[in-house]
Amino acid sequence: MTSNTTNDKPKGTAKRGFAAMDEATQRAIASKGGQAAHQKGTAHEFDSEEARRAGQKGGEAVSRDREHMAAIGRKGGESRQSAARASAEKNRSGSAEQSAKGGTKL
Repeated sequence: MTSNTTNDKPKGTAKRGFAAMDEATQRAIASKGGQAAHQKGTAHEFDSEEARRAGQKGGEAVSRDREHMAAIGRKGGESRQSAARASAEKNRSGSAEQSAKGGTKL
């Protein structure tokens, strides 16, 4: 077995090249590459059909996680239930106020 005496990190973990740059530098370089591709005419642009397929594929991947989907559904149900309760409370307080004034809604 050989050991790495120059540093204690396992081989291949040091960031090199693009990964070693700060985020701002990476963005600047990537932006230049995108601009060059557009000028050259080789840049890829999503059309609506391709974007729809990509979204569908992502939705299928997410929906495989049953626990995640259950949590989403539970949260939506709780939100809907609290909205219904708030609406019912508003209607109750509005009708009580109207009764106190001695009038009725027509």
